[in-house]
Amino acid sequence: MEIRIKGLIRNYYSEGKQIKALDKVDLTIPANEIFTLLGPSGCGKTTLLRCVVGLENPDGGEIMIGDQLVWSSEKKIFVPPEKRGLGMVFQTYAIWPHMTVFDNVAYPLQTRKLPKEQIRSKVRKVLGFVQLDGFEGRPATKLSGGQQQRVALARALVAEPKVILFDEPLSNLDAKLREDTRKELRRFLSELKITAVYVTHDRIEALALSDHIAVMRAGRIVEIGSPKKIYFNSDHRFVADFIGRANLIKGKVIREEGNHAVFDSAIGQIVGLNSQKIAPGQEAMLCIRPEFMKLATTEVGEGKNVFCGKLETLVFIGEAYEGEVRIGDTLLTTTIEPTEDITEGDEIYISFDPDHCFLLPV
Repeated sequence: MEIRIKGLIRNYYSEGKQIKALDKVDLTIPANEIFTLLGPSGCGKTTLLRCVVGLENPDGGEIMIGDQLVWSSEKKIFVPPEKRGLGMVFQTYAIWPHMTVFDNVAYPLQTRKLPKEQIRSKVRKVLGFVQLDGFEGRPATKLSGGQQQRVALARALVAEPKVILFDEPLSNLDAKLREDTRKELRRFLSELKITAVYVTHDRIEALALSDHIAVMRAGRIVEIGSPKKIYFNSDHRFVADFIGRANLIKGKVIREEGNHAVFDSAIGQIVGLNSQKIAPGQEAMLCIRPEFMKLATTEVGEGKNVFCGKLETLVFIGEAYEGEVRIGDTLLTTTIEPTEDITEGDEIYISFDPDHCFLLPV
């Protein structure tokens, strides 16, 4: 089920000042995809989700879910949350501690007064889907964090919603459980083939789960794209920096070379992708991810994007080292193989492929 949002406005007021939580947001969320709203705290992503659900009333604009107009300020239309055909998984799970797993999951069906046998059948089916067979009689408080998350998912799915929405549902889990649950959630949602809208500030979650990502900032959509597009060749400096660790180098375009451009910077000339067609003479920002930098302790010969610098810091993080290399007055972050025999203070050479760095407008 497709969701279409047009000119959505939501204002808050604090100490006599107006705060634009949503600033004329236009957005189409495709049917049967996992679509993530990603951004820093306070960017408006949860407000947008709550407006879609119907838990908040916008101050302007329209929201359509499928062919149904559920909100319109101009046409004075408001469809209440329970009639929008949506499922919701909250950050806190909102599981009732005095109920068993079965009763928690069955609650949406019981409120609709479905026959008991039909409720029992639907609950068993959805608990099997989220791998909680045999947990029906357990008290909700006796479950682990990951199991409680699955109960919340089952409760959202049991009424067979057209769309399911998630408000940072994994933020209360520890790192390892979060990683495992993320994989399960991706599998569940892919098998269901329904529209899922997921809110998070965690870039790893967004990249791992999503078919498409909308990056938000200050109440607006900055950029929409696939995880690979957003990560490898984003269109905006804010997005490139927010979605992952990035070295951003300022300079000026000298000339174009097909899909690439020669870029003059403080560390020398760099060749990078120029998908935005920044013209010669214009200032730009070059983005290179730390993991795409190759390192050598001896001179690697002439070539594009080869530079000599000094290794200033070296931090072991398990699967790799994180190093900072100074080239002139510029400090670059790089990822280094843990088997490398290097120490802080060493002279090293770094290089990177022109296809693995890209130019952005300043």
